[in-house]
Amino acid sequence: MAKAKIVYSCTECGGQVPKWQGQCPHCSAWNTLVESIAETATSGKNRYNALAATSLVQTLAEVDAVEVPRTPTGIDEFDRVLGGGLVSGGVVLIGGDPGIGKSTLLLQALAHLSTSKKVLYVSGEESAQQIALRAKRLTLDARGMHLLAEIQLEKIQSAVAQEKPDVVVIDSIQTVYSELLTSAPGSVAQVRECAAQLTRLAKSSAITMILVGHVTKDGTLAGPRVLEHIVDTVLYFEGDTHSSFRLVRAFKNRFGAVNELGVFAMTEKGLREVSNPSALFLSQHDAQVPGSCVMVTQEGTRPLLVEIQALLDQSHSPTPRRLALGLEQNRLAMLLAVLHRHAGIACFDQDVFINAVGGVKITEPGADLAVLLAIVSSLRNKPLPEKMVVFGEIGLAGEVRPVQRGQERLKEAAKLGFTRAIIPKANKPKQAIAGMEIIAVDRVEDAVAKMRD
Repeated sequence: MAKAKIVYSCTECGGQVPKWQGQCPHCSAWNTLVESIAETATSGKNRYNALAATSLVQTLAEVDAVEVPRTPTGIDEFDRVLGGGLVSGGVVLIGGDPGIGKSTLLLQALAHLSTSKKVLYVSGEESAQQIALRAKRLTLDARGMHLLAEIQLEKIQSAVAQEKPDVVVIDSIQTVYSELLTSAPGSVAQVRECAAQLTRLAKSSAITMILVGHVTKDGTLAGPRVLEHIVDTVLYFEGDTHSSFRLVRAFKNRFGAVNELGVFAMTEKGLREVSNPSALFLSQHDAQVPGSCVMVTQEGTRPLLVEIQALLDQSHSPTPRRLALGLEQNRLAMLLAVLHRHAGIACFDQDVFINAVGGVKITEPGADLAVLLAIVSSLRNKPLPEKMVVFGEIGLAGEVRPVQRGQERLKEAAKLGFTRAIIPKANKPKQAIAGMEIIAVDRVEDAVAKMRD
């Protein structure tokens, strides 16, 4: 028997090379090449067929552009992240750390959908008894839910063709394998092939397919990057497993807005929606404390109030520490340099610690001004005025730049009882907001001076 040919596949881009290298020649990623068995030409037959049916060439004006109908899952926060609900023929990929609540959320969603739709839950990691115990613990009505404990792709396809469900959950895609390939389940070739086959099945049969994906130690989805490209929606579960709060964020959505955020609380009865997430990210202080500043961030279409906390302490080492939780580390160093150069406030002898309360991750630059004011407040040991919110981007020249949807941010803050706001001058609303004092600034030094009032 001929010896199987060994190739090395990249876990990032799926590219293959005959010999191991430290860097992938296709995508330039380091230490991503893993050993796998080269597949024969016959085993890859029709592997890369088009995911959608072939149609005649036509002009764009001839295409009937209609709104895609949505199917609500019964969980409003989940529907928000999906863009309004599930889409027939759409493929959703959801990833997150082990035990964070992916299977629990999907089990709750399928229980709601089973009252009006035909659903199928395919489990490759848990037995039918384990899923039944979870459904019992969550007190779900699972009488209309169909369950299949299987990891072979061909048997899953046969079951789907026989049952003809409207919604299928594959938990998880890393456990599914195809007999056409000789590599082990979870390998780059298996994940890529199984995902392509299931996506083609969803598109051709108008089935909503939800794939659960594993994540690496860096928090990114495991497997080749092509996995994220062929699906329609990519969702990530965020949050500390030691905390009861969970965040579901959309990073890609062909049928809705990206960066939408759904907020849940993990309870004994499963995931519960948090109707007022702004209260989740605000600490409850009996009195104003130094180093605390409330900002309004924009997550998709939803404005959220988040408390930014700063702690400065005298450094006892030649290299002061710079630590940011929930915010970008390199941006903190830039903001400290701007604060020194344009406001004359030096922190080179201080350890600086920044934290976004509630475990939320803020990626937008609109948090810059709030971080600076929290740092100044902690350094001077003087709290900021009560009921004040801040937002704005900081430039290297010391200017305070405007952010998107400033009017919506201010209205959300006023709704929650805040009476004062320090914002960029370009975001100053033309009409006054009832009960809200607007302080518009265009320089960092002006913002630092206004915080003393």
